[in-house]
Amino acid sequence: MKKGFTLLELIVVVIIVGVLGSLGFAQYTKVVEKSRTAEAKAILGALRSAQEAYRLQYGGYTATLANLSTEAPAACSSVYYFTYGVSATSGTATRCTTGGKSPQGAAAYTLTLNYATGEWGGSAGYY
Repeated sequence: MKKGFTLLELIVVVIIVGVLGSLGFAQYTKVVEKSRTAEAKAILGALRSAQEAYRLQYGGYTATLANLSTEAPAACSSVYYFTYGVSATSGTATRCTTGGKSPQGAAAYTLTLNYATGEWGGSAGYY
C-alpha cells in the first residue's frame, strides 16, 4: 500500500488555506486602517482644546477652522490621512480617498468628537 496524499485531498487543503487566507487578509487590512484613526483622534483632541480656549475668550465655539491655532488640513494633503472640519458643536475627520497620505482609504469614513461631552462618533467600526 502506498503512503501519501491524493490529488483531491491536496486540492481541498489548498482551497481551505486560500479561504482562510483571504478572510485573514480582510481583517488585517481593517485593523491597519483602524490604527490610522490615531492621527484623527490626536488632531480632533487638539481641535477640542483649541475650541475650549476659543470659547473661554469669545464666549462660544467657532465654526471656522482658520480661527483656531491648530494645524489641521481642510483638504487632503500628502502629510495626513484625513481632512478636518469644525462646527459649533463638534470636530469631524474624513478619510482621504484621493490626494492624501499613501495609502489612500478605500472609503471616506468619518470620525467626530463632540466638544461639550467628549463623545466619539462617526462611521461604525472606526472609532
